Amino acid sequence: MNRFRARNTSEATLRSEPHLVWKVLTDPDLLPELTPYLKRIEVDGDRWTWHLTRIPVMSATITPTFTEVMTFEEPTRIVFAHDAERTDERTGVEGHYELTPDGTGTHVAIDLEIWCDLPLPRVSRIAVETVMSGVVAAMGKRFASNMLRHLGE
Repeated sequence: MNRFRARNTSEATLRSEPHLVWKVLTDPDLLPELTPYLKRIEVDGDRWTWHLTRIPVMSATITPTFTEVMTFEEPTRIVFAHDAERTDERTGVEGHYELTPDGTGTHVAIDLEIWCDLPLPRVSRIAVETVMSGVVAAMGKRFASNMLRHLGE
């Protein structure tokens, strides 16, 4: 088993007010409607368990389920940290969203690193992480488009 990683960093300024953006980003029922590959989120206090659909990664197919300790610093910051007690999980996310008022809109910055332990050789790291980065980028792009449509932008 080897650990592979993909990182997503991006920024955008939205026309929507910060409280509306916050409401979308913290709604575990709405997020699966907006996010490709995301089936559902189970919430237990500050622990959110994310259930994704099957995702092909090179010669493997994964169906990630991972538990994140979510820290909400309303209305400006959302932090993701993989639940260290979940040693049985082979996928996790570390990172954060930053929301900053910008005129009547909101500047949103995201920095997330997704990791996955896969039964693939270490020598395949470049190829696997390239595929993972492509999937993560596509998910982010579709999520952003869906969120903008939901917000009416």
